[in-house]
Amino acid sequence: MAQFRSKPFGVTKNGDKVDEYIISNPGGLEISVLNYGCVIKNLFVPTKTGLVDVVVGHDTLADYEADFNSSGSTCCGAFVGRYANRIENAEFSLSGKTYKLEANNGKNHLHGTFPRKIYDVKMFGDTLLMETESPAGEDGFPGNLNLKVTYTLTNDNAVDIKYEATTDKPTVVNLTNHSYFNLSGVPGSQILDHSIMIAADTYVPVDETLIPTGTLDPVEGTPMDLRTAVAVGAHIDDPFDQLVRGKGYDHNWVLNNNCDINVLAAKAVSAKSGIGLEVYTNEPGIQFYAGNAMTKDGDKGKLGVIYPHRGALCLETQH
Repeated sequence: MAQFRSKPFGVTKNGDKVDEYIISNPGGLEISVLNYGCVIKNLFVPTKTGLVDVVVGHDTLADYEADFNSSGSTCCGAFVGRYANRIENAEFSLSGKTYKLEANNGKNHLHGTFPRKIYDVKMFGDTLLMETESPAGEDGFPGNLNLKVTYTLTNDNAVDIKYEATTDKPTVVNLTNHSYFNLSGVPGSQILDHSIMIAADTYVPVDETLIPTGTLDPVEGTPMDLRTAVAVGAHIDDPFDQLVRGKGYDHNWVLNNNCDINVLAAKAVSAKSGIGLEVYTNEPGIQFYAGNAMTKDGDKGKLGVIYPHRGALCLETQH
């Protein structure tokens, strides 16, 4: 049976108390989650040589606040929304009305305010329930929105994430977890030697600002073909127009699993540690991001480690 414990993590600049909630299973897998941003702070994987933390993040609440409130926020480990990914020109039309959003990614809108929210927390059985509200007009979106996120740690070493949103007015919602993974067990290393497999015949091409062009293109014959596992670094710098635009992999793949959560959607494996991550989802797409915007001068992370350019990868299941 999973075990729970919690401890204080800090106080936000607004005076909100933040706690760290830790769940461990009999096999030794352990996850810690903050009620700030619903952040997955640590994910410790048991190995023959001890526990390995496979997610990138920060040591202090001040560092998370500075990250999530910056113009170049990584949303590291957070639950993002109201709308994961980009909305062109920070506006959309619904039911004959145009809604203007916060332009926080050049002229576009990206991810939203959920990483900066404080969540109400309940723990029961093997599950952590986190809940928050998004009032009508926040970021420009219509409708009051209630969000529930549950994290369950299973005995077969899976982290099961479920989320549910309800609203009192038609709106748009696209939710995902934005954890950054480095499976090597070597803090501060790159993920170019990780192998990546995504079970998808098509992907979503983007324009120069990473907005979808409106087509779904076949992966066949391109560096976007990840149906057979390949090293992340094998083609990431190829002179392929989509990789040039994304400065590497930063695209959404259309999964072949027909939204069947029992069918493998993606897999990443570290060549150094042999640790593997399998992704199962009932979402239609997955955004594979290879840490291209992690600065080449390094980002300060946990234990004082400097995270390098492409020091982690994200696999964000979404619409």
